[in-house]
Amino acid sequence: MEDSSRRAIGDDARQQLLAGAPVTERRLDLAGVSTAVLEGGDGPPVVLLHGQGGWAGMWLPVAADLVRTHRVVAPDLPGLGASEVPDGPPDAVGVVAWLGELIQRTCPVPPAVVGASLGASIAARFAIAHPDRLSRLVLVSAGSLDRFRPAPGVVLAMIRFIARPSQRTQQGFLRQVAVDPARVRALMGERWEASQAYTLDRARTPSVRAANRRMLRELGTKRIPPQELARIAVPTALIWGRHDRVMRLRIAEEASAHYDWPLHVIEDAGHFTIEQPEAFQGALRAGLGDC
Repeated sequence: MEDSSRRAIGDDARQQLLAGAPVTERRLDLAGVSTAVLEGGDGPPVVLLHGQGGWAGMWLPVAADLVRTHRVVAPDLPGLGASEVPDGPPDAVGVVAWLGELIQRTCPVPPAVVGASLGASIAARFAIAHPDRLSRLVLVSAGSLDRFRPAPGVVLAMIRFIARPSQRTQQGFLRQVAVDPARVRALMGERWEASQAYTLDRARTPSVRAANRRMLRELGTKRIPPQELARIAVPTALIWGRHDRVMRLRIAEEASAHYDWPLHVIEDAGHFTIEQPEAFQGALRAGLGDC
């Protein structure tokens, strides 16, 4: 399939996914990244950062609840989703600078920052570098808190999907990050087909693949030294799936004990904790506290 035809299919799938959502989309130029940003709601600002290979739409299952009380800002990470990087994917320093510009442009006061997986790695680094620019930190199934040692099946499924993106390898990877893929499908409802089409389109896009590789190497799988994590000064909470095979629950339990960060465990969930949306919403609201 030609790139133009494939991109048209991907754009159409994205619009289907956003139709009727409680957020609007706009584009901002941030640190050289043409960034797609979803926004909605009023109240204290909350910035939501998605994980590897994803896009801001991962937050849609909980956005309707969150926009009732907060201003929600959910960007596509640099080079992922619909965010474009004409000069190639930024390094770790560039990604932190990108997040700083996003907050400056979209948040009137320091926001709570919520990151999932790769997004949590970015959020933690930002909290270390700029403690005065956020009010609270919530790390969901976070990378970088310890060595990256996922279950062997996760590694194999990830390699297969990255090397040859297809419906088959896509489903194989989903089985590793979710406890019950059928439940995830039911959660998405009529948006399921569009969601799978868009994810597959992004996985087949060369610029997205390059951005994924670089951010995983420099941010997602690179451990933050404990002495740097100890410098995080804002209130911090952890949300983790009981059966996470990518970042094991042990990592969260040890971090919680060491840094005195409250840990909220989502039962019957894996790395994709939003497969249990009601439990996740409760944990997120607890993590946000009075924010």
